[in-house]
Amino acid sequence: MTTEAEPLVRIERDTRGVTTLTLNRPHAFNALSEAMLDALEAALQAVERDDASRAIVLAASGRAFCAGHDLREMRAQPSEEYYRALFGQCSRVMMAIQRVPVPVIARVQGIATAAGCQLVAMCDLAVAAEDARFAVSGVNLGLFCSTPSVALSRNLPRKAAFEMLVTGDFIDARRAQAQGLVNRVAPADQLDAEVERLVASILAKPRVAVAMGKQLFYRQLERGMAAAYDDAAATMACNMMDAAALEGVQAFIDKRPPDWASKH
Repeated sequence: MTTEAEPLVRIERDTRGVTTLTLNRPHAFNALSEAMLDALEAALQAVERDDASRAIVLAASGRAFCAGHDLREMRAQPSEEYYRALFGQCSRVMMAIQRVPVPVIARVQGIATAAGCQLVAMCDLAVAAEDARFAVSGVNLGLFCSTPSVALSRNLPRKAAFEMLVTGDFIDARRAQAQGLVNRVAPADQLDAEVERLVASILAKPRVAVAMGKQLFYRQLERGMAAAYDDAAATMACNMMDAAALEGVQAFIDKRPPDWASKH
């Protein structure tokens, strides 16, 4: 059980610049209390400011990834003003995941429900254990998962997302993969190895290209086709002028591996 002395979000950074943020309320299935949301937002902001950062793994301690909002905390303060502030706080955390310039990978075990499923959907990439399950189950309590629907509808086909939202039913990891909520599924005892394979593939690419590409990827999704192409073309031209891209193209011409380390 997490004690008062233990952080609500554990932060570990390795020598490669990979930061693992671990939700740390296992006794509460890592429910997103206000304090945990504050801690997660602060951790994401710290990575955003760190130019040496390369990737984030969002993990969780215990048997569950995240059971959503802390319902006891929510029920104790029944006012519209409080709820607007709470859901606004949660939305800021979700947008911080998108804003941070490095890929964020969800490492999912157990259940991911309601705002926990929203977290998975907002991460750039997700790897799940075979026994993981996902649901936006607020409707079972009379509360439609409106804020999770924003992320879910941008990951799953429209009808698949809406079915989850109006039924509250769980889907398993394989179905989540087939519908686009997660990228990879692995046996529980191979989950960390599968996450590491994805991280290693990202680290083999220049940080500047990945960061520039992530920012463009989300910007263009919200634009019309013509505006998206204008933005993408300008981004590619800017990317092409970077030393890493020039080295990569020259290495291809020279038929040799790129030497990106010397270009940083």
